[in-house]
Amino acid sequence: MNKHDETTGPPDAQQITLRGPAELADALPYLMGFHPNDSVVMVALHGGRGRFGGRLRLGIPHEPEEWGPVADQLAQCLIVGSERRESRPDAIIVFLCQDPAEGEGASQTMERLRPLAQRLRTACGALDVPVLEALCISDGRYWSYCCPDDRCCPPEGNPLALPGTTVMAAAAAYAGVQVRGSLRDMEARLLPGESAAAQEQERALDSAGAVLVSRILDVEGRGEVAAETLALARDLMERLRKAPAAGSAGTDGGDDGLIAPHEAAAVILGLQDRETRDRAAEWMEGGEAETALRLWHVLARRCVGPYVEHAAAPLALAGWVSWSTGDEAGARVALGLALRADPHYTFAQLLHQACNQGLDPETLRRCLRRERVRRDGQGSDSPSQDPGGRHTGRAGHRRTARTPAGRRKRKPVDRSAAGPVSRPGPAAGRGRAGDTRRLGSRGAGSRD
Repeated sequence: MNKHDETTGPPDAQQITLRGPAELADALPYLMGFHPNDSVVMVALHGGRGRFGGRLRLGIPHEPEEWGPVADQLAQCLIVGSERRESRPDAIIVFLCQDPAEGEGASQTMERLRPLAQRLRTACGALDVPVLEALCISDGRYWSYCCPDDRCCPPEGNPLALPGTTVMAAAAAYAGVQVRGSLRDMEARLLPGESAAAQEQERALDSAGAVLVSRILDVEGRGEVAAETLALARDLMERLRKAPAAGSAGTDGGDDGLIAPHEAAAVILGLQDRETRDRAAEWMEGGEAETALRLWHVLARRCVGPYVEHAAAPLALAGWVSWSTGDEAGARVALGLALRADPHYTFAQLLHQACNQGLDPETLRRCLRRERVRRDGQGSDSPSQDPGGRHTGRAGHRRTARTPAGRRKRKPVDRSAAGPVSRPGPAAGRGRAGDTRRLGSRGAGSRD
């Protein structure tokens, strides 16, 4: 077994020393805030004692042919991102988490993923940062790809520690850190289901699109649609505020039942306008943030059928509000799903990279506050106001909104920049809030 120490937390905080693969495997859910399944997780280590730094997660690519390019990009993302945030990592820990496929044993899963572990070790080594440990976690057991000693790391693997019985579990409980189930469970709360209600929602989206698209194509109509979208969103937030908050997947239906299909459709389509979306992003603090997050979750679940791509906007907003309010685990999950819905969605790319790099969301919060103050001071330039008295912005600055009709051909993306396979761009919070604005359509336009 590789004997090494990893210390969690900043120097002035309570420090927990982890020794060996067993304690590292146990610590992973506490590092991420959930149990990552079907995931590559990489964690940067800093200093002689291996203080945990930046971390990133990506779903394991299905095709082994993708493992080499993905490994190179992940290594570059974590190392360059760590340099931007604080310093170059001194080492990296790699976790490969995947349950056995049908007809496969956990040991076979570990062996199948061994080439990916080697690719990641090679990619990090090529950038002069060693992989101190590479672990596979599958079906309640763990293996070390770096330890050749069968006496401590046998071919059948070692069982994971019982939940709540380790030093990391005790420290997490003392600090109030919670592990919120598996990644699969967290994602399920943000994804649409198959039901008669989903078919009704799809019909509502079709009907709303037929009405809204012609209005959005008109210069004055764009501003009117933006004002109506924000006003309706505020009404729905107030409706949610008066109802008990959803506490689990089983209670999400309560929030869903408060919003009619035609209301959800109108807001979903309105948020495809990047300026309207950025206005909605200002609901990021206090009571506004709580009800806005519930609304974005409902709307994400309503992006059904051919409208799955439209979920990028509410999911990115959900990720932003989660990050802004200190829920990094929830932010990573929502932003990952936003990029799954639309890998070229710039707003989610920027937020995903910034969250993974551990940047302070206050930078972007200040930008949005300044934008709000600036807009409030230029009320005469805006055609209308939402119920909170904030102006809708200049309609003439908008571009064509995304419509339900045919998908557009996407332009190739330069993937040489540091970032996970979800293609993050420059760090969020750089420049004015308007720099991240997006308006696209399935027929034309850029994805922002």
